[in-house]
Amino acid sequence: MTAGSNVNLPNALTTLRLVLVPVFGWLLLADDGTDPAKRVAAAVVFVIASLTDYVDGALARRNDQVTTFGKVADPIADKALTGVALVGLSILGALPWWVTVVIILREVIVTVLRFAVIKDGVIPASRGGKAKTVSQMVAITLYLLPLGGPWLTIRAVIMGIAVVLTVLTGIDYAGRALAVRRRGDLVREAFGPP
Repeated sequence: MTAGSNVNLPNALTTLRLVLVPVFGWLLLADDGTDPAKRVAAAVVFVIASLTDYVDGALARRNDQVTTFGKVADPIADKALTGVALVGLSILGALPWWVTVVIILREVIVTVLRFAVIKDGVIPASRGGKAKTVSQMVAITLYLLPLGGPWLTIRAVIMGIAVVLTVLTGIDYAGRALAVRRRGDLVREAFGPP
């Protein structure tokens, strides 16, 4: 397996995450989300799929196995997993639709910005972006589990933090994307098109 080959462990983990998305969705929505065993199974699949996101990126960078497939498929797998979780939870009435809309809208806007400036440079994930991802994953996991009592308040608070971080990091990303685009425009003005 060479650095430029699409056949490597990081890409296999990304593919596994994509394959797990429909399995997760089925477990979440089966029996209208009323079977506690299936909700726990959905949470387990969600956590495993989320962990593959961390592992595949770390392995790709450490082993110099960053590929075009990985750059494209990894964010698609992430968005698909999170999107199915949020939409599924809203369908079941566990999560308000406005939360789902805000988070998905931010992800769509950031993805469009990422592709709009890709020729001018890559915008690395910020600490805020990483905190946003972790808070979303923790909150979603708590919403997936059949919990009661004080856990209902805890998960709502964590989801509230996730929503605030989602909005703030989206604004930050938009600012950084504009800066990358301006730098690219200045380079093109000075040196002509690449």
